[in-house]
Amino acid sequence: MQAHRMIFNSANAHVVRFGGRAMLLHVPTTALFELDELGQTVISRAAAESEFDAEYLHGGAASRFARRDVAEFVARLSDLEVLQVRGQERAINPARVKVDSYPLSTLVLNVNTGCNLSCTYCYKEDLQTPARGERMNFSVASRSVDLLLQQAEARDSISIVFFGGEPLTNMPLIRQVVEYAERRVAETGKRVEFSLTTNATLLTPELVDFFDAHRFGISISMDGPKVIHDRNRRSVGGKGTYDVVVKKARLLLERYRSKPIGARVTLTAGTTEVEAIHAHLRDELGFHEVGYAPVTSSNSAAFALSADELTAVHAAFERLGRQYLDHAIQGRNNGFSNMHQLMTDLHEGRRKSLPCGAGVGLLAVDRSGGLNLCHRFTGSELPLFGNVDSGIDAQRLGEFLGRAADRTGTHCATCRIRNLCAGGCYHEAYARFGDPLHRTYHYCDLLRRWVDFGIGIYSEIMSSNPSFFSKHIETRRTHA
Repeated sequence: MQAHRMIFNSANAHVVRFGGRAMLLHVPTTALFELDELGQTVISRAAAESEFDAEYLHGGAASRFARRDVAEFVARLSDLEVLQVRGQERAINPARVKVDSYPLSTLVLNVNTGCNLSCTYCYKEDLQTPARGERMNFSVASRSVDLLLQQAEARDSISIVFFGGEPLTNMPLIRQVVEYAERRVAETGKRVEFSLTTNATLLTPELVDFFDAHRFGISISMDGPKVIHDRNRRSVGGKGTYDVVVKKARLLLERYRSKPIGARVTLTAGTTEVEAIHAHLRDELGFHEVGYAPVTSSNSAAFALSADELTAVHAAFERLGRQYLDHAIQGRNNGFSNMHQLMTDLHEGRRKSLPCGAGVGLLAVDRSGGLNLCHRFTGSELPLFGNVDSGIDAQRLGEFLGRAADRTGTHCATCRIRNLCAGGCYHEAYARFGDPLHRTYHYCDLLRRWVDFGIGIYSEIMSSNPSFFSKHIETRRTHA
């Protein structure tokens, strides 16, 4: 009988209770199941013991549920490897990834290292003042487009992202790239999408119309109301930039029609007023979505949120998430991008072997044509992964991605959100630990709590207004 004793393997399943409901997250597949009273009873009984036999589960539920129903549920849990035989238990992880092809869909062009702002928290290692900025030339940019088309041969569309510095400081090149890329995709039968993130200070009506004509996806870096924004987002001369940014943001929001406009907020030490920021950017100014990036690592520790501040930010995220729920039940999206992304991941059952698409679907090109893991690494000491002339260094990139996907000997191997997180941001690890493959363990507990909270929100929306997902997630994908 000992060989048939079982365990409840919490590495493969996790129960979240929220609003009177209980949801089972099947960790290996990211599938969600709502548990009825029978399911809750069996799982609670199984999780309470270090090991047990099937009769123990039947016995505990027999007084209220038919033995056949209990047996069917136990069998289903066994098929999912949530219940496993003692001594044979394992956490189910994806097979080792061997990446030997790189079907890129996106290239980030670092069109200028120069920026007309001097934000105190900027992570860019190659950032320069406008006068000293190093601009990408058209020769490098056009070869980048050619490489992208070559690597994306099997794809229907490609995406080109313009980045900096401040990308609008090299508008002549952006115009040339747009014309060249549109002509090249017309020859190949593909589509091309353009996007950029800007500090907005250089926007003009003519530029807005150009972006509108070519259906750019645009995000504005803006940190909130004046008193918050001006703490860190300053001119080269040290002055706050809110007044000019809000004027240009209103210009864009009033004039641009092709796609929804988003705002990107950086939360640094001393900045935890998430709800006030959201109310200003979303409700007062009218951004479609607002996304928040808490700084937990920085080249200067002075800008990283403290542990207490990070906890406060996540508490504010949860309050804003409850507002998201209230709006979703009414069929509306409150524009909280972080929550909306988590809803998308859960709804689509996303399973990650790697933290993001860097190195697989995306690479970033520096001014000299070097291929970087992503836009955050241009100018860093991380070795390049090829260049636009010789192509991708397949051996180096494959080895890097293989190591990134290997969870052996890490806490990620058994973590319940391992397929939603996959180890954390490469650049965040690089900034904090000097190693892009170091796991970002310093905020794992908060991430697990965030995912649990999101599962609860998801279950409530599915119960009250499931049409929200088809309406708003499909719309978001269309505008992506």
